[in-house]
Amino acid sequence: MNKIIILILAISVSTFSFCQKVEHVYLDKKDSTANMYVAVVPQSGQINSFMFLLDGFGNYSPQNLLIETDLPKYAAQQNILTIIPILNTGGLYFGSDAASQQSLKELIELIVAKYKLKGKDFYIGGFSIGGTCVIKYAELAIHNNYPVKPKAVFAVDPPLDWQRFYNAAKRVVRLSKPGQVNEEVTYMIGRIQKEMGGTPETALENFYNNSPYSFSDTTQRAIKSLIKMPVMIISEPDIQWWLSQRGYDYAYINITDQAAMISELQKLGNDKAVLVTTTNKGYRKPGNGRHPHSWSIADPVTLTKWLLSQK
Repeated sequence: MNKIIILILAISVSTFSFCQKVEHVYLDKKDSTANMYVAVVPQSGQINSFMFLLDGFGNYSPQNLLIETDLPKYAAQQNILTIIPILNTGGLYFGSDAASQQSLKELIELIVAKYKLKGKDFYIGGFSIGGTCVIKYAELAIHNNYPVKPKAVFAVDPPLDWQRFYNAAKRVVRLSKPGQVNEEVTYMIGRIQKEMGGTPETALENFYNNSPYSFSDTTQRAIKSLIKMPVMIISEPDIQWWLSQRGYDYAYINITDQAAMISELQKLGNDKAVLVTTTNKGYRKPGNGRHPHSWSIADPVTLTKWLLSQK
């Protein structure tokens, strides 16, 4: 592991309800926008296991996750330490790229040493790109025999197949009238080309190597690492909402990747690979606006019980 030079700018500790305290730790005194984490620590001081939660693309503060979901609070009640990081690749991280993966690996090992967690069960989960990030980490941890491997991994509505995502985004642009394309769509087209060093036509191997799952990769190289790993993917495929609010069909929403990946894992013999679909659970806080692509589709109690049940 490349040694991290820890420069703690500030640690602020506050106490919430639900028997927990929250620590904000900055690892670089020159940068308050990245390379930091929030630790949600059981108030009892007893840590039976620990969990990393990765938020979605464009979120620069772990505080946003604490607003969107009560998962860290409920986990603290179960004596689970929760770490919510902003990686050194920042809020606009790509998740499955080498730099983000290296940052995550180093931070996990740092946390294990700091809190003396060696030998304790480790869970990892994420939302959207955060879900992409944690699935890829779980695959690499097994394939490369990392010193810290997750006991279970979960992802909330993640994109998993960058080839599918890229082609679907190009189709959205092609079918849209001028000036009506969401800026995020065109941004992601350019970002994917940059990260992959080309398009699926010119750099397909990079798409296969970078994606947590690839529909067209018949070797199943990425997901074979997860044959024995408990995997839960949570999704709310409200196609009527997507059609009416964004004009997107099934090609552009992430459920196609998710269902295909879980199906293939099950066919490979993973009886702990689960796809959970919800209905009318997606609402974003604090305004409680309807959106199926939200942390709220993951029920904190149900999810925590599933994690703790993995032996």
